[in-house]
Amino acid sequence: MTVAPRIPRGIDDCSHYLTTTSNYLNSGTPNNAERLGILPEEATRWMTISGRYQPMYLSYSDKKNRRTTAIKDGLLSIIDELTEFDHKNHLLDRIAASPNVTITDMDTFNIKKGVLQKVTRTVATTPLINRVTAAIMPIGGGSVSIKCRNLSSTRASIEIGANCVQYVFVVGDKAPDSADAENLRRDISTRASFILPLGSICSGKNLYIYFRWYNTKHPDLAGPWSALMTTLIL
Repeated sequence: MTVAPRIPRGIDDCSHYLTTTSNYLNSGTPNNAERLGILPEEATRWMTISGRYQPMYLSYSDKKNRRTTAIKDGLLSIIDELTEFDHKNHLLDRIAASPNVTITDMDTFNIKKGVLQKVTRTVATTPLINRVTAAIMPIGGGSVSIKCRNLSSTRASIEIGANCVQYVFVVGDKAPDSADAENLRRDISTRASFILPLGSICSGKNLYIYFRWYNTKHPDLAGPWSALMTTLIL
């Protein structure tokens, strides 16, 4: 049986993978990179690759006006660079072999082996009914810090029954009519606290964004969309 690569080769999937893993490496005290034995310069290189990928991916996502063959080729080249960087330094192998590794670590980095393959999960059947309460804050360089929770929680956390927060957004000067507007871009975060890298090209523009609790295995159980939130991108 063919085993799917740990680092996704698809452009959309790799965008989500890079955003999630970069945020994860830098989270915690000590941060997850240090806990898993990843050297500071290795974590920095990983996040630098992500920082180069995301602005280019933003152009790629604009199929009508900004996507070009050169942008697509550039993204595929970065995916190859990330894969080669991992092969050369064995980052994902070292994470898998770390004495501190957890199921969350392996799930975040898409490492499918051992206990992660055997873990059983309760099948979700109950629709998610709570709305996401989000705090969004521009942090400069075209990036926005986002922290999601439900009303009963005092800190950022994923809703029970969900495995991520889904969000749809647009950058511009006109607010969308609803979360179903056709021009909205869509993504998910498996962490309740994350950074949305929009690129410095978006500085000075408005971010319009909706959130909802989501289970990728059971999309039919998705929660209701939050109210529209907006912030000026710095």
